[in-house]
Amino acid sequence: MCTPGHGRNLQYMAYRNCQQLPAHQCSGRYALKRRTLLKSAILTALAVIALASPLRAVDPPDAPSSVIRTNAPPIAAPVAVSAPKIEAGPIDRAFVTLALISTSSTFADSYTTLFARQNWLAGKKGVCNAEVESAYLYGTHPTVGRAYAVASAKSAGAILSAYYLRRHRSKLWSLPLVASSVVSLGGVTQNMIRCN
Repeated sequence: MCTPGHGRNLQYMAYRNCQQLPAHQCSGRYALKRRTLLKSAILTALAVIALASPLRAVDPPDAPSSVIRTNAPPIAAPVAVSAPKIEAGPIDRAFVTLALISTSSTFADSYTTLFARQNWLAGKKGVCNAEVESAYLYGTHPTVGRAYAVASAKSAGAILSAYYLRRHRSKLWSLPLVASSVVSLGGVTQNMIRCN
C-alpha cells in the first residue's frame, strides 16, 4: 500500500502518488501497473487474432476427379452458354471483420484518451492529466462527446476509404482499415502506460 496509515483525510492524499514515500513502499503499485499493461496488451492481441480468423479461406479449391469410369456411355459435348457473371459486392465478411476491428480499436483509443481528463478532474499528479499527442483533435482536456465524435469521424473515414478502394478493385483496399487499427492500438497502449 502506498498510504502510510494516516486514514482518509484530504491532507494525506498526496501520499497516494508515492512521491514522498521511500521506494520500497511503492514498488508493488508499479508492478501492478506493469502487470495490467501486459495483460491488456495480450488481451488486445488475442482479440485481433480471434476477430481476424474469419478472413481465412472457407472452402478448398475444386480439383479434378482422379476416378476414371471405363463403362460409362459417351457423353455429348455440352454447348457453351454464356451466363451473366454475378459479381460479389464490395462488402463481404473480410470487409466487415476489418471494419469492426478498426472501429473498436479507434473507440478504445478515444476511451483511454479520456483517462487524462479523469486524472485532471481528480487532481492527480505524476500521471498524465492533459492530452499531449493529439491535442489538435481532442483538446487539452477532452470531453466525452468530443472524444467519441473524433472516434466516429476517424472510423467513418477509414471505412469509406476502404470501401472506395474496394469498389474500384484496388488490391490495397484494406490498408486504411489496418492503418487505423495499428495507430489506434498504439494510442491505447500509450494511454494505458502513461495515464492509468
